[in-house]
Amino acid sequence: MPDPISNLLSILDLEQLEHNLYRGTSPQVGWQRVFGGLVISQALVAASRTVDAERRVHSLHGYFLRPGDPSVPIIYEVDRLRDGKSFATRRAIAIQHGQPIFSLSCSYHRYEEGWNHQSTMPEVPKPDQLPSDIQLKERFLALMPKSVRDYWERERPIELRPVDLTRYVARIPQEPRQYIWIRAAGKLPEDPAVHEAVLAYASDMTLLDTTLVAHGKSVFDTDVQAASIDHALWFHAPFKMDEWLLYAQESPVTGGARGFARGQIWQAGKLIASVAQEGLVRPRWDKDTSLGDVSR
Repeated sequence: MPDPISNLLSILDLEQLEHNLYRGTSPQVGWQRVFGGLVISQALVAASRTVDAERRVHSLHGYFLRPGDPSVPIIYEVDRLRDGKSFATRRAIAIQHGQPIFSLSCSYHRYEEGWNHQSTMPEVPKPDQLPSDIQLKERFLALMPKSVRDYWERERPIELRPVDLTRYVARIPQEPRQYIWIRAAGKLPEDPAVHEAVLAYASDMTLLDTTLVAHGKSVFDTDVQAASIDHALWFHAPFKMDEWLLYAQESPVTGGARGFARGQIWQAGKLIASVAQEGLVRPRWDKDTSLGDVSR
Protein backbone atom coordinates (compact mmCIF):
# COMPACT_ATOMS: atom_id res chain seq x y z
CA MET A 1 0.00 0.00 0.00
CA PRO A 2 1.51 3.39 -0.99
CA ASP A 3 2.39 5.85 1.76
CA PRO A 4 0.15 8.95 2.12
CA ILE A 5 2.51 11.40 0.38
CA SER A 6 3.07 9.04 -2.57
CA ASN A 7 -0.69 8.64 -2.82
CA LEU A 8 -1.17 12.42 -2.81
CA LEU A 9 1.46 12.92 -5.53
CA SER A 10 -0.29 10.28 -7.63
CA ILE A 11 -3.64 12.00 -7.20
CA LEU A 12 -2.11 15.37 -8.10
CA ASP A 13 -0.76 13.93 -11.36
CA LEU A 14 -3.91 14.71 -13.33
CA GLU A 15 -4.91 12.89 -16.49
CA GLN A 16 -5.13 15.15 -19.54
CA LEU A 17 -8.31 14.43 -21.49
CA GLU A 18 -8.09 17.15 -24.12
CA HIS A 19 -6.63 20.61 -24.65
CA ASN A 20 -7.30 22.54 -21.38
CA LEU A 21 -9.26 19.60 -19.93
CA TYR A 22 -8.03 17.37 -17.07
CA ARG A 23 -9.40 14.67 -14.79
CA GLY A 24 -8.58 14.03 -11.15
CA THR A 25 -9.70 11.55 -8.50
CA SER A 26 -10.08 11.60 -4.71
CA PRO A 27 -8.51 9.25 -2.16
CA GLN A 28 -10.97 6.58 -1.04
CA VAL A 29 -10.67 7.05 2.71
CA GLY A 30 -14.33 7.11 3.69
CA TRP A 31 -14.82 10.89 3.60
CA GLN A 32 -18.34 12.00 2.70
CA ARG A 33 -17.12 14.95 0.69
CA VAL A 34 -13.91 15.90 -1.09
CA PHE A 35 -11.35 17.72 1.09
CA GLY A 36 -11.23 21.36 0.00
CA GLY A 37 -7.43 21.45 -0.07
CA LEU A 38 -7.42 18.62 -2.60
CA VAL A 39 -9.70 20.49 -5.00
CA ILE A 40 -7.58 23.66 -4.62
CA SER A 41 -4.35 21.78 -5.33
CA GLN A 42 -5.74 19.80 -8.29
CA ALA A 43 -7.22 22.93 -9.86
CA LEU A 44 -3.85 24.65 -9.42
CA VAL A 45 -2.08 21.71 -11.08
CA ALA A 46 -4.50 21.89 -14.03
CA ALA A 47 -3.99 25.64 -14.44
CA SER A 48 -0.19 25.42 -14.04
CA ARG A 49 0.09 22.85 -16.83
CA THR A 50 -1.07 25.52 -19.29
CA VAL A 51 1.64 28.05 -18.26
CA ASP A 52 5.33 28.06 -19.27
CA ALA A 53 7.63 26.91 -16.46
CA GLU A 54 9.52 30.21 -16.12
CA ARG A 55 6.39 31.82 -14.67
CA ARG A 56 5.48 30.73 -11.16
CA VAL A 57 2.09 31.08 -9.51
CA HIS A 58 2.02 34.06 -7.14
CA SER A 59 -1.65 34.15 -6.15
CA LEU A 60 -4.83 32.12 -6.31
CA HIS A 61 -8.43 32.80 -5.29
CA GLY A 62 -11.06 30.08 -5.12
CA TYR A 63 -14.73 29.67 -4.26
CA PHE A 64 -16.25 26.43 -3.04
CA LEU A 65 -19.61 26.17 -4.80
CA ARG A 66 -20.89 22.68 -3.94
CA PRO A 67 -19.65 19.75 -1.82
CA GLY A 68 -17.45 17.41 -3.86
CA ASP A 69 -18.37 13.75 -4.29
CA PRO A 70 -15.28 11.56 -3.57
CA SER A 71 -16.82 8.56 -5.35
CA VAL A 72 -16.54 10.06 -8.85
CA PRO A 73 -13.73 11.81 -10.80
CA ILE A 74 -13.46 15.61 -10.95
CA ILE A 75 -13.14 17.29 -14.34
CA TYR A 76 -11.04 20.48 -14.49
CA GLU A 77 -11.62 22.90 -17.37
CA VAL A 78 -8.96 25.61 -17.76
CA ASP A 79 -9.49 28.98 -19.45
CA ARG A 80 -6.31 30.72 -20.65
CA LEU A 81 -7.47 34.24 -19.89
CA ARG A 82 -4.26 36.12 -20.61
CA ASP A 83 -0.57 35.66 -21.43
CA GLY A 84 1.26 38.95 -21.04
CA LYS A 85 4.97 39.78 -21.06
CA SER A 86 5.35 39.30 -17.31
CA PHE A 87 2.06 37.86 -16.07
CA ALA A 88 -0.31 35.09 -17.11
CA THR A 89 -3.84 34.55 -15.80
CA ARG A 90 -5.83 31.34 -15.68
CA ARG A 91 -9.26 30.20 -14.52
CA ALA A 92 -10.02 26.58 -13.65
CA ILE A 93 -13.49 25.17 -12.98
CA ALA A 94 -13.92 21.85 -11.17
CA ILE A 95 -16.97 19.93 -12.41
CA GLN A 96 -18.88 16.92 -11.09
CA HIS A 97 -22.28 15.58 -12.15
CA GLY A 98 -22.45 18.32 -14.78
CA GLN A 99 -22.18 21.14 -12.23
CA PRO A 100 -19.29 23.33 -11.04
CA ILE A 101 -18.16 22.51 -7.49
CA PHE A 102 -15.17 24.89 -7.30
CA SER A 103 -13.92 27.93 -9.19
CA LEU A 104 -10.25 29.00 -9.16
CA SER A 105 -8.55 32.08 -10.56
CA CYS A 106 -4.77 32.26 -10.42
CA SER A 107 -1.99 34.53 -11.63
CA TYR A 108 1.57 33.69 -12.70
CA HIS A 109 4.59 35.98 -12.78
CA ARG A 110 8.03 35.76 -14.38
CA TYR A 111 10.70 36.44 -11.71
CA GLU A 112 11.83 40.07 -11.41
CA GLU A 113 14.16 41.93 -9.03
CA GLY A 114 12.55 44.58 -6.82
CA TRP A 115 12.30 46.11 -3.34
CA ASN A 116 12.11 43.71 -0.41
CA HIS A 117 10.74 43.85 3.13
CA GLN A 118 8.80 41.50 5.38
CA SER A 119 7.43 41.23 8.90
CA THR A 120 9.21 39.19 11.57
CA MET A 121 8.64 35.48 12.00
CA PRO A 122 6.92 34.64 15.32
CA GLU A 123 9.14 33.15 18.01
CA VAL A 124 7.73 29.73 18.91
CA PRO A 125 9.23 26.37 19.89
CA LYS A 126 10.98 24.57 17.01
CA PRO A 127 9.55 21.32 15.58
CA ASP A 128 12.18 19.16 17.29
CA GLN A 129 11.07 20.63 20.62
CA LEU A 130 7.49 19.45 20.07
CA PRO A 131 5.92 15.97 20.20
CA SER A 132 6.13 13.96 16.98
CA ASP A 133 3.03 12.20 15.63
CA ILE A 134 3.99 9.04 17.52
CA GLN A 135 4.72 10.91 20.76
CA LEU A 136 1.52 12.92 20.38
CA LYS A 137 -0.53 9.76 20.11
CA GLU A 138 1.23 8.12 23.05
CA ARG A 139 0.96 11.10 25.41
CA PHE A 140 -2.19 12.98 24.44
CA LEU A 141 -4.49 10.87 22.26
CA ALA A 142 -6.38 9.31 25.17
CA LEU A 143 -7.19 12.81 26.49
CA MET A 144 -8.70 14.04 23.21
CA PRO A 145 -12.40 13.84 22.27
CA LYS A 146 -13.17 10.92 19.96
CA SER A 147 -13.69 13.12 16.90
CA VAL A 148 -10.22 14.66 17.40
CA ARG A 149 -8.67 11.24 18.08
CA ASP A 150 -10.09 9.94 14.80
CA TYR A 151 -8.44 12.83 12.95
CA TRP A 152 -5.01 12.39 14.53
CA GLU A 153 -5.06 8.61 14.11
CA ARG A 154 -5.59 8.90 10.36
CA GLU A 155 -2.46 8.76 8.21
CA ARG A 156 -1.96 12.07 6.40
CA PRO A 157 0.35 13.27 3.60
CA ILE A 158 1.13 16.35 5.71
CA GLU A 159 2.90 16.08 9.06
CA LEU A 160 1.52 18.48 11.68
CA ARG A 161 3.15 19.59 14.93
CA PRO A 162 0.93 22.04 16.86
CA VAL A 163 2.78 24.43 19.17
CA ASP A 164 -0.07 24.41 21.71
CA LEU A 165 -2.12 21.25 22.26
CA THR A 166 -4.56 22.81 24.71
CA ARG A 167 -7.40 23.24 22.24
CA TYR A 168 -7.22 19.58 21.25
CA VAL A 169 -7.75 18.31 24.79
CA ALA A 170 -9.99 21.01 26.30
CA ARG A 171 -12.95 22.99 24.98
CA ILE A 172 -12.22 26.39 26.53
CA PRO A 173 -12.31 29.81 24.80
CA GLN A 174 -8.81 31.03 23.93
CA GLU A 175 -7.12 33.80 21.99
CA PRO A 176 -8.15 33.14 18.34
CA ARG A 177 -4.77 32.13 16.96
CA GLN A 178 -2.68 29.00 16.61
CA TYR A 179 0.77 28.03 15.39
CA ILE A 180 1.38 24.72 13.62
CA TRP A 181 4.55 23.39 12.02
CA ILE A 182 3.83 21.59 8.74
CA ARG A 183 5.74 19.63 6.10
CA ALA A 184 5.13 16.92 3.54
CA ALA A 185 5.33 13.47 5.13
CA GLY A 186 8.05 12.39 2.72
CA LYS A 187 10.54 13.60 0.12
CA LEU A 188 9.10 15.50 -2.87
CA PRO A 189 10.39 15.86 -6.44
CA GLU A 190 12.44 19.00 -7.16
CA ASP A 191 9.75 20.48 -9.46
CA PRO A 192 8.58 23.72 -7.74
CA ALA A 193 5.07 23.20 -9.16
CA VAL A 194 4.77 20.07 -6.99
CA HIS A 195 5.76 22.00 -3.87
CA GLU A 196 3.27 24.75 -4.74
CA ALA A 197 0.45 22.23 -5.19
CA VAL A 198 1.24 20.44 -1.91
CA LEU A 199 1.35 23.76 -0.05
CA ALA A 200 -2.02 24.68 -1.57
CA TYR A 201 -3.33 21.35 -0.26
CA ALA A 202 -1.92 21.94 3.23
CA SER A 203 -3.05 25.57 3.44
CA ASP A 204 -6.67 24.46 3.83
CA MET A 205 -5.86 22.27 6.85
CA THR A 206 -6.75 23.73 10.30
CA LEU A 207 -7.39 27.28 9.01
CA LEU A 208 -11.18 27.34 9.33
CA ASP A 209 -10.85 25.68 12.73
CA THR A 210 -9.02 28.82 13.92
CA THR A 211 -12.29 30.78 13.68
CA LEU A 212 -13.74 28.64 16.48
CA VAL A 213 -10.84 28.87 18.95
CA ALA A 214 -12.30 31.98 20.64
CA HIS A 215 -15.55 30.10 21.27
CA GLY A 216 -14.09 26.91 22.72
CA LYS A 217 -15.38 25.00 19.71
CA SER A 218 -13.83 22.94 16.91
CA VAL A 219 -14.83 21.81 13.42
CA PHE A 220 -14.65 18.29 14.89
CA ASP A 221 -17.55 18.97 17.29
CA THR A 222 -20.85 17.30 16.39
CA ASP A 223 -22.78 20.47 17.28
CA VAL A 224 -20.82 22.61 14.79
CA GLN A 225 -21.68 22.96 11.10
CA ALA A 226 -18.62 24.16 9.17
CA ALA A 227 -17.64 24.45 5.51
CA SER A 228 -15.15 26.55 3.56
CA ILE A 229 -16.67 29.26 1.36
CA ASP A 230 -13.59 30.75 -0.27
CA HIS A 231 -9.81 30.48 -0.09
CA ALA A 232 -6.98 32.78 -1.16
CA LEU A 233 -3.25 32.06 -1.22
CA TRP A 234 -0.32 34.30 -2.14
CA PHE A 235 3.17 32.90 -2.81
CA HIS A 236 5.95 35.33 -1.89
CA ALA A 237 9.19 33.34 -2.19
CA PRO A 238 10.55 29.90 -3.18
CA PHE A 239 10.29 27.17 -0.55
CA LYS A 240 10.63 23.44 0.10
CA MET A 241 7.42 21.74 1.18
CA ASP A 242 9.34 18.70 2.44
CA GLU A 243 11.12 20.88 5.02
CA TRP A 244 9.45 22.41 8.08
CA LEU A 245 7.27 25.50 7.65
CA LEU A 246 5.52 27.44 10.41
CA TYR A 247 1.83 28.09 9.71
CA ALA A 248 0.80 31.04 11.91
CA GLN A 249 -3.00 31.45 11.92
CA GLU A 250 -5.40 33.96 13.46
CA SER A 251 -9.08 34.84 13.24
CA PRO A 252 -9.76 38.58 13.57
CA VAL A 253 -13.55 38.26 13.25
CA THR A 254 -16.43 35.79 13.28
CA GLY A 255 -20.05 36.84 12.84
CA GLY A 256 -23.23 36.29 10.87
CA ALA A 257 -22.57 32.51 10.82
CA ARG A 258 -19.29 33.14 8.96
CA GLY A 259 -15.76 32.93 10.28
CA PHE A 260 -12.74 34.65 8.76
CA ALA A 261 -9.16 33.45 9.28
CA ARG A 262 -5.81 34.41 7.83
CA GLY A 263 -2.39 32.85 7.99
CA GLN A 264 1.27 33.45 7.30
CA ILE A 265 3.58 30.60 6.30
CA TRP A 266 7.27 30.88 7.18
CA GLN A 267 10.39 28.89 6.38
CA ALA A 268 13.84 29.56 7.86
CA GLY A 269 12.76 33.07 8.91
CA LYS A 270 11.37 33.98 5.49
CA LEU A 271 7.72 34.72 4.81
CA ILE A 272 6.95 32.47 1.86
CA ALA A 273 3.12 32.61 1.67
CA SER A 274 0.00 34.31 3.02
CA VAL A 275 -3.46 32.76 3.27
CA ALA A 276 -7.02 33.98 3.89
CA GLN A 277 -10.26 32.05 4.16
CA GLU A 278 -13.90 32.62 5.05
CA GLY A 279 -16.16 29.77 5.99
CA LEU A 280 -19.59 28.85 7.24
CA VAL A 281 -19.55 28.26 11.02
CA ARG A 282 -22.94 27.85 12.68
CA PRO A 283 -24.50 25.72 15.43
CA ARG A 284 -25.77 22.39 14.14
CA TRP A 285 -29.36 21.87 15.19
CA ASP A 286 -29.76 18.51 13.49
CA LYS A 287 -27.18 16.38 15.32
CA ASP A 288 -27.87 13.42 13.02
CA THR A 289 -26.73 15.22 9.89
CA SER A 290 -23.10 14.52 9.03
CA LEU A 291 -20.62 17.25 8.20
CA GLY A 292 -20.39 15.86 4.69
CA ASP A 293 -24.04 16.81 4.03
CA VAL A 294 -23.65 20.52 4.83
CA SER A 295 -26.05 22.59 2.74
CA ARG A 296 -25.26 26.24 2.36
